[in-house]
Formats: sequence, structure tokens, C-alpha cells
Amino acid sequence: MTSTLPTGPSTGTSTGTSSAPGGPRLDSAADEDRRRGLRRMRTLAVSLLALAAVVYVATLDRDGFWGFVNSGAEASMVGAIADWFAVTALFRHPLGLPVPHTALIPRRKDELGRSLEDFVGENFLAEDIIRDRIAAASISRRVGRWLSEPAHARRVVDEASEVASIGLSKVRDEHIAELVTEALVPRFREEPIAPLLGGLLQEVVRDDLHHGLVDLTLAELHAWLERNPETVIEILGERAPWWAPTRLNEAVTARIHLELVRWVGDIRDDPRHHARQAFDSVLAQLAHDLLSDPGTQERTERLKERLLDHPQVIESSISLWNALRRVLLTSLGDPEGAVRQRMLTELSRFATRLDAEEELRDRLDGFAADVAVFAVDRYGREITAVITHTVQRWDGREAARKIELHVGRDLQFIRINGTIVGGLVGVLIHTGSVLLG
Repeated sequence: MTSTLPTGPSTGTSTGTSSAPGGPRLDSAADEDRRRGLRRMRTLAVSLLALAAVVYVATLDRDGFWGFVNSGAEASMVGAIADWFAVTALFRHPLGLPVPHTALIPRRKDELGRSLEDFVGENFLAEDIIRDRIAAASISRRVGRWLSEPAHARRVVDEASEVASIGLSKVRDEHIAELVTEALVPRFREEPIAPLLGGLLQEVVRDDLHHGLVDLTLAELHAWLERNPETVIEILGERAPWWAPTRLNEAVTARIHLELVRWVGDIRDDPRHHARQAFDSVLAQLAHDLLSDPGTQERTERLKERLLDHPQVIESSISLWNALRRVLLTSLGDPEGAVRQRMLTELSRFATRLDAEEELRDRLDGFAADVAVFAVDRYGREITAVITHTVQRWDGREAARKIELHVGRDLQFIRINGTIVGGLVGVLIHTGSVLLG
């Protein structure tokens, strides 16, 4: 009897990928180990069945103690064969016979794939499960501790710098030109700029934000006037009347330069100078006109259109971008550059905050959970559908062989247990028969 029982898939050593496109891959090293384990367990199961058969034949028509042994051996064979049939029916037709409801995996792999898809979606991608797992993972705390190591922070900065450098080098001049002409310029044309400038200027004047720029301008202008008297006198002299005596022109221009230096100095040193107040008044009036005067708004929009139509806009944008890119690439390429050092400093501060501030960790973990839930809600069906689509591409017999390599060794315990439990049940039944007889 035992010689006729199939023992499972071919035990040859051929491995590699499945012949069917998209089929399950057969990893030569790992699958060979599984194949050896499956072969050992199958041999053990068949050996127990053969042992039961030998004991049954040896104790046939024996009474007394051997009668119990004979009944146990008989029941062991029944249990072993029944469980062999059940295990084999999962992967193929037992003995090659097309018995109904056998070869389940080759015949119903598509249904099994859909069932597995539903199982994963319902039991692993549920919102409460995702939130619980993310909360239990303490992602932000782990990230903080990992980043607190200088070597790890340096690695993040190095990787980010390399990726940023590659990204910057991929942006070409035509990309900037397209961005300006197709995105920025049309947007600027559609957006009225006068109210925007008026509101911004109004806030600047209200908060005195321009005073710092005015102070800097006055200080630089005063210093320049003091260092370049000849230039100022020469400029003023070009405007003097031709008929005036040279000495008179020189005296007048020198005096004008002196008064100009004093006047700029007075404005610089006096925060309440009437010139400053006049300038503030001009800015406030300009902000008001930009917000409410139609004439000023119209002139501003015309100026905006002229600037946008000027061909130099694109060239200036490209030049500005190239200058910015050169500076960034130089700094990113220098391990001790300002950008990298700043990134390291900010990462260290962030790691310290993550370790110390529980509220920040809770907020970030909550955000991570929200992102995961959103991704699952939006793309969960597509993610689980990969299971069904992958299984559908598998060849049925190849899939059965692959699955049996993974779970067949454990399934052989069913045959072994069936042999042992069947024998025990046979002894109990025989005992009952003796007692009742």
C-alpha cells in the first residue's frame, strides 16, 4: 500500500524562477533547505504508516494483548491514509484521480487570493489597528534617539545634501524659463499687484519696519559723501553755469557738499527729523493710494505689465537661479559648509526636543497615524489588490509546489499525528468492544 502513495512534489534540485510570467520565484538556496526539510518529514510520516502496516500484518488474527496491538495498527493506517489524503488534496489530485474537491490550490488559487486580499484588508488595514500599531511603535521617540547620535545625524545630512545636489544639478535653464513664462508670469498678470503692495507697505509703515533700512541707507550715504568729496564736487560742477567764474563754482560746489554731508548727518542722528517724517508721510500716502486710488492702481498695473513683458525678466530669473544654485551646491558639497552645519544643528535641536517634549512626540505620532490612515483609506484597496493580481498571474501547479515548500513540512505533522492518534483511538475502540462483549 505504501508504495503507491504519492509523496508530494518532485524532489529534484531544479530551482530558479517560475516558467510562467509573474509566477512565484523559487529561491535556490532557501527552497533547497525547505525541500530537504519537507523530504525528511514526509519520509517520517510514510515510515510510521509502513510500520503500522507491518505491525498490522504481524498481529493479524491474534487475540489477547496482540489483539489490542492489531486494532491500534489498523486504526493508525486508517488515520495516516485519511490525513495523507487531506494534505495531498490541498496541492494535487491524490493518486492522480480527479476526486471532487481535491487539488484545491491549483484550481481555486484565484478565489484564495481574493479571500486573502479581503482578510488582509479587514484585519490588518483597519483604522484602529493602524493607529494602535503606530502608537505602540513610538516612532517619534525612536527617531529622536536615533538622531541624537552624531554619526546618525551626519548620515542624514550627508544623504540629504547628496540628494539635494543631484536635484539642483538636474534643473536646467529651460526649466526655469518655462517656470517663469508658463507659471509665474501668467499668475502675476492675473493677480492685481496694487492692493498687495499697498497692504504690504501699510503694514511696514505701521510697524516702522522700514526705519532699519532707512538708518542703514543714511549711514552708508553719509560715509560715502565723506569719502568721495571730489566725486560729489565734480558732479555738481558739471551742472554749474558755464559763464560763472571757476573759483566761484568751486566754492559753491564745495559748500554744497559740506552742507549735504551735514544735512545727511543730521537726518541720520535725529530719529524725529522732519525729513524722516516727510518720508514716512510719503510712504503712508503711497500705501493709501495703492489701496484706494484708481489712478495709482492703474499706473501700478501698467508698470507691472511693462516689467513682465520685458525680455530681461527671464534672463534675470535664470541668472538669479544660477547664482543661487552655485552657492547652494558649493555649500552642500563642503562637509563643513554653512548649509550642512546648519542642518546638523537643527537636527540636533530637533532630536533633543523629541526626547524631552512628550507633547511634540504625541503630535508627530498622531500626524503619522493620520497620514497612514489617509493612505490606507485612499489606496488600501489598490494595495491589497496586489495580492489578487499577483496570485492570478501564478501558474496553478507552480503555485501549489511553492506553497507546499513553505508549509508542507508543518502539514506532515498532521499525517504523523493522524497515525498516532488513530492508533490510540483504535486501542480505545477495541477495549470498548472487549468490555461490551
